Amino acid sequence: MSKTQKFKIIIAIVMISFLQGLQHSVTPVLGAIADTYPAVPTSFVQMLVSGPGLLAMVVALISGVLVTKISKKKLLLFAAAIGVLTGFLPLLFDSFWLLFVCRMIYGMTLGLAMCLNTAVVAEFFEGDERVQVMGIQGASVGAGMMLVNLGAGMLGAGNFRNASWINLIAVLAFVLLLLFLPDTGKAQSDRREKIRLNRDVYIMAGIGFFFFMFLITFTTNISMHLGGALAGSSRVSGILTAAFSIIQIFMGIVLGGVTKALKRFTMAAALFSFTIGALLLVLFPSAFAWLLIGALFCGICQGIMMPSSMVEVANAVNPVSQTMASAVFSCGVNLGSFLSPVFMNAAANAVTGEATTGHVYLISAVGMALLAAFSVLYQLKLKRGLK
Repeated sequence: MSKTQKFKIIIAIVMISFLQGLQHSVTPVLGAIADTYPAVPTSFVQMLVSGPGLLAMVVALISGVLVTKISKKKLLLFAAAIGVLTGFLPLLFDSFWLLFVCRMIYGMTLGLAMCLNTAVVAEFFEGDERVQVMGIQGASVGAGMMLVNLGAGMLGAGNFRNASWINLIAVLAFVLLLLFLPDTGKAQSDRREKIRLNRDVYIMAGIGFFFFMFLITFTTNISMHLGGALAGSSRVSGILTAAFSIIQIFMGIVLGGVTKALKRFTMAAALFSFTIGALLLVLFPSAFAWLLIGALFCGICQGIMMPSSMVEVANAVNPVSQTMASAVFSCGVNLGSFLSPVFMNAAANAVTGEATTGHVYLISAVGMALLAAFSVLYQLKLKRGLK
């Protein structure tokens, strides 16, 4: 494969990541949406970000089988088309529930993009090159989130509904996927190579479930967490979520070096970085500088954790099983994402007596620290040969 072909495929991978980034197209304006529809429970407003994970989970699982019937390119073009439809339909009517339904249906786009992005990388790249491109994929997820958050925050500053125009990204993704992504046909298997998963995949899916349940609290709560003079500012929440995304770009670029330095404890270090970031958010809700540092630590977590996890999952199975393995991991991630607002708000209320954003961040910090400890113990168990 020539360098030009590889470059085009990488551009396609970047655009798939940008489709994932559209999950956060309403993040900077959640506060404004909550103010516009005061009768709607807070958990439902937060589900505009986390809710797509429900359908994404189902679609991700189905995609593991679909790739044996339909090519990855056709599935991804369908995902982009759904992204366009669900992104602009809410502009036609002023209705929270129309917006809510569209966001849930967007989960089809999210589910296909999440698991097929990894499958595309695994299909066209191997060895160290796969790790490097997976790092680029992780960086492009961060870039997409940055672009979406900054763009949506600016577009929605006067009227949150204008944030919908950020979904033009889905139009661009459709065009570039059509032009640059090779159509290699449906996935083929023979009698010697069947779709098989192993315990590593399911353990990673479990880690992904709790990881994203805690991680997504950053985006679902940040616009409502701001205090003092910062309260209610979609621009500030847009900047913070953009910073959360920007650092992911950097971490994706240096992922190979980070992995070589931290080796089997890379994921544990990433998880613990969120604990630091969340604690800073709890302590300084009205101090922009500290909030920014907290956002960066939280972004470091995702920037390392997601591509590292995807590499682990892809390497754990044979090639024909990689899409299904990615789908199972995506299932864990999306289920955690979907349940996060209800579960975390309930947990905060049960533990502290009040479901404030600060209490949610505190529980997320503790939960992520415990998950990091589990990751360390599991890696030590593997090292001792007790797997």
